[in-house]
Amino acid sequence: MLEEPESETLETSQDRRTMRRFDIRLPAIVKLEDAAVDELLTETQNVSARGVFLYLDRPLAEGSRMHVTLTLPPHITLTDPVRVRFTARVVRTEAPLPASRIGIAAVIEEYEFLRSASSGS
Repeated sequence: MLEEPESETLETSQDRRTMRRFDIRLPAIVKLEDAAVDELLTETQNVSARGVFLYLDRPLAEGSRMHVTLTLPPHITLTDPVRVRFTARVVRTEAPLPASRIGIAAVIEEYEFLRSASSGS
């Protein structure tokens, strides 16, 4: 009986990591809120249904919001490629790597699927 509550506590503490992460490098366009820069081109390092990790050439403050647009390939969607745009909030910034790449971890707050540019042809 004492073991059950202990295992429940462990499951609860790991809830944030229950969504499967895909270690996938996808080209992404990032637009920062409250920034003079129009768009930043980068690629994801991993993606889950609730978050994304990518590298940028500048640090972002925790809590900053950004808009990310990318295309999920057929081997992920199991159908046609799907363009998606989402709003994410920065939850962690990692120290710069060589070539001044700064790791950005963000939680996805909302998302929308975009029509393919070729769907009207």
